[in-house]
Amino acid sequence: MSDLTTLLEVGGPVAVLGGGAAYARAKHPAAYWSTIGLPVSTVRLLSSYGSVMEACGLTVAPSRLRVLAMKAMTQREVRPVPPRRGIIRPTLTGLKLRLRLAPGQEPADIAASAERLRHAWGVHSAYVTTVKPGVVELRLVGYDVLRRVRMPRKAVGGFLKVPVALREDATPFIRDYRTIPHQLTLGATLSGKSMYLRHLIAGLARQPVALVGIDCKRGVELAPFAPRLSALATDPDQAAELLPTLVKEMEDRYDLIRARQGIAPDTPDEEITSNIWGLPEDERPVPVVLFVDEVAELFLVATKKDEERRDEMVTQLIRLAQLGRAAGIYLEVCGQRFGAELGKGATMLRAQLTGRVCHRVNDEASAKMALGDIAPEAVHATCSIAPERPGLAVAGDTSGGWSRIRTPYLSLGDAAETCQESAHMVPDLAVLKPFRPDVPVRPVESAAPVVLPHPVID
Repeated sequence: MSDLTTLLEVGGPVAVLGGGAAYARAKHPAAYWSTIGLPVSTVRLLSSYGSVMEACGLTVAPSRLRVLAMKAMTQREVRPVPPRRGIIRPTLTGLKLRLRLAPGQEPADIAASAERLRHAWGVHSAYVTTVKPGVVELRLVGYDVLRRVRMPRKAVGGFLKVPVALREDATPFIRDYRTIPHQLTLGATLSGKSMYLRHLIAGLARQPVALVGIDCKRGVELAPFAPRLSALATDPDQAAELLPTLVKEMEDRYDLIRARQGIAPDTPDEEITSNIWGLPEDERPVPVVLFVDEVAELFLVATKKDEERRDEMVTQLIRLAQLGRAAGIYLEVCGQRFGAELGKGATMLRAQLTGRVCHRVNDEASAKMALGDIAPEAVHATCSIAPERPGLAVAGDTSGGWSRIRTPYLSLGDAAETCQESAHMVPDLAVLKPFRPDVPVRPVESAAPVVLPHPVID
């Protein structure tokens, strides 16, 4: 009886601790990882590193010198040699360690065994990146960081760089317009595409950049950001007038660059340029970022006259995508779907858009149009995005790499407030003044009425 009482007394706290750990793992995975998951996974890694590497086929036969030394000094069995392990560095979301590859190994060998490694060490996922020849970094992520997105504190952008989402390996996804000038962003209704767009506009609003919008849904998506926009077109007719203006501005900037190139022969090489970034700062035009929301509206036609206008607008978009980078004009093309059936020029425009971000879409053809030409294996990942996880997307580029990302929540009011506070940063571009949206003046809050003292009477 006493033994049973002792067991109950000991089992009670153990059950409470176990239940608390299970609750923390489900509801607060970051706290669970910091307190329990990190120590447990570290112990597993240290205690089983050699055997796990051998089981995964990541060991090689030891050198002859090592064999002779082992036989001379000890009587132990000479075992295969795993990659040399560096110092384990814990992070808020997992572990990082560097591995020096054994002779004859390559990074692809480690990457092929990533799934086995994550199961062996009890982590959510494992990723391999090359640091330098012969050295790779193994990043172990302890929990699903995309379930509840928390951007890293070090996710600081820069000029024309916006940390807009979180990758599945817990690193920030930064939209860098200098590296990837043009991008295609697709997503069905309630997929999180608008949230992605809000982060981009809010991030660029605080920078010396001209923001231009084409929103053929009567401006319902981009109108809240009107205080920070240099131009806004809310229907195809206005877009047909705005796009030629941007093309003319691009041509003027090329004339400026050519004038700079036609200088004296004794000019230093560093002053000769082929884009606006080589111009002196006092002569450099301000960069322009063009947001096209619901690009399909520019392709749809109802009459013969509309078809001619469509062809002109598509041609101008393609020209901006082909030549705009050197002139400092960047495109962010968004839509619910994108396919060759939109009409002439659709696939040609897509070919000029280096970056691709695809949220949940309603048909596989749109996923193939976004990612099929650069990373066919990413199409399946896009089609498997669940509706209850808005903001989840697959990001890729023409290099063939891709990863899952998720945008954190940003309310429309907060994004609009950021644009309102940054309204003074709208650059002075004379060519875009006719398209500047009308910004309603905020009502001035009336001051509290003055209360005059009243005499005290009987």
